[in-house]
Amino acid sequence: MKRMRVPFLPAIVALLAVLAAFPILTNNPSMREELFLVFMLVTLASSINIIMGYTGYVSFGHIVFFGLGGYFAFYLMQIQGWHFIPSLIVAAIPSAVIAALIGFPILRLRGAYFALATVGINEAMRVVFNNWDLFGGAVGMFFNFSVYTQYGGAKAASELAYYTMTVVAIATITVSYLIKRSKFGLALMAIREDQDVAMIVGIRPSRPKIAAYVISAVFPAMAGATFFFKNGIIEPGHAFELLRSIESLVMVVLGGIGTVAGPIVGAAAYEWLRGFLITNPALANFQLFLAGLLLLVTVLFVSSGLVGWLRERFPVLRSYVP
Repeated sequence: MKRMRVPFLPAIVALLAVLAAFPILTNNPSMREELFLVFMLVTLASSINIIMGYTGYVSFGHIVFFGLGGYFAFYLMQIQGWHFIPSLIVAAIPSAVIAALIGFPILRLRGAYFALATVGINEAMRVVFNNWDLFGGAVGMFFNFSVYTQYGGAKAASELAYYTMTVVAIATITVSYLIKRSKFGLALMAIREDQDVAMIVGIRPSRPKIAAYVISAVFPAMAGATFFFKNGIIEPGHAFELLRSIESLVMVVLGGIGTVAGPIVGAAAYEWLRGFLITNPALANFQLFLAGLLLLVTVLFVSSGLVGWLRERFPVLRSYVP
């Protein structure tokens, strides 16, 4: 067990750091944009894996925290004149509080009932912000470009967002890894396998589940704050886009549910596939169909995901790739 603890986390952090530095050192803006999206998807997939992979609760509406983080950070920067970094940190707090409040009732549900409840919450939040004038209503909010002057211009602000997303992705992976290696993680996985048996052996499910839900809400909020800071515009349809949440689930399943490395591999593979489909005129209109087909094939034939399949084919990886 100690062998696994030493190499994986430093190795993945070093890999992401090298990848993050490469487009800046080579002055390659297009690669920077691609990696920004990959790091964002890694954050979303890894965070949803905490509640889905470790705890067994499939959250179809998890993107609600991405939108909340984006809106609260945008408000602090645009209306209150805050700097991006403190806005990013503070915006995660309302998402965590809301996750705790809604976690009490909905985490009592199981299976499809929980999944449908999360969809309902996401859609309800979209309607709320669509009619909330404080946050721009249906039109949303957008930056005056003068906002970027305190960062040295739009280009420098974009680079700041890129490095911030890298840090958020690394933080998400680190927390996911530490949870899996902890007693808290063992409690979550016991709940996932059989909640009733977990209760019999002395685990009180409500607290670990709510804690996992809150933790899994913080990182999407930070990712949303960073994404919309970079974009300079936010509106309800984009902030609470259900498709993005479903794509995150596909990435987790593709990479390997309940593994630390799975969401990383799944996010990278899915983004590569999506890029291939978008740039291919004959397949561009079939993106969602092919994503669904990929999910179906993965569930039917490679249920453990790409990471699980690799660990089965090469047993030595089990000691190094959690």
